[in-house]
Amino acid sequence: MSHTIRFTKMHGCGNDYIYVDASRYPIADPVAAAVAWSDRHKGIGSDGLVLIERSTSPEVDFGMRIFNADGSEAMMCGNASRCIGKYVYERGLTSQKYIRLQTRSGIKELQLQVDPSTHKVESVTVDMGTPSLKNEKQFTPSEEPLPDGTFVCMGNPHYVVFVEDISAIDIATEGSRLEHHPCFPERCNIEFAEMRPGGIRMRVWERGSGITMACGTGACATAVAAYITGRSGRCSHIIMDGGALDIEWKWFEDTIYMTGPAEFVFEGEIEVRK
Repeated sequence: MSHTIRFTKMHGCGNDYIYVDASRYPIADPVAAAVAWSDRHKGIGSDGLVLIERSTSPEVDFGMRIFNADGSEAMMCGNASRCIGKYVYERGLTSQKYIRLQTRSGIKELQLQVDPSTHKVESVTVDMGTPSLKNEKQFTPSEEPLPDGTFVCMGNPHYVVFVEDISAIDIATEGSRLEHHPCFPERCNIEFAEMRPGGIRMRVWERGSGITMACGTGACATAVAAYITGRSGRCSHIIMDGGALDIEWKWFEDTIYMTGPAEFVFEGEIEVRK
């Protein structure tokens, strides 16, 4: 026996996921689905699978679950949050331009910027919450050398390393090594960043996915690290492989705001055996 699931491929700055409206197409084993479908040679191809869930609480409008390409479940994804905002608005699931999204790292507030002539979502601003510079659950002492960097938790753990020349860094080798470093017993997202006149050039190795074109929480973590190390002010333009995001750390709210685009790629159907 088999049944068909309809999916939508979307990306935020090249960080691409497979999106499924789980209220219409429930997935019994999202871990296995994420692994199989994310395969870029034998599957649909993506950085992971995102399930869009309907609200079960008056405090939120929609819910989000994210499964990385290796099947591990993520706490939060800024790029996926923006894509969900565009999806639910342009697919007619809501007429609201302010959306409360439930994630594993708490409720995130989305503000949609909509073109009044086309009714298309041009960009989305996400309230990413307050960054934390300490996470005892993640960070433990180790005798293995760790490059100078800044640990920032944006609902998921990040370690940001500033370098003189980002093109000289072997992201695959260094990112994989640091993801599994003994200091991070639950693994960690790794960012390498270079200060440039037009912004901060950043590349990312994502926990559970490897090299990706962009990372929203990683961009936020990089902006925080740049500020607290005296490299930039509270507003940063983060330039990644797949595009750029604008990050603002508002001091009077102690909250990070991330603004950037979200795009549809294609839609399709996939047959799943029960």
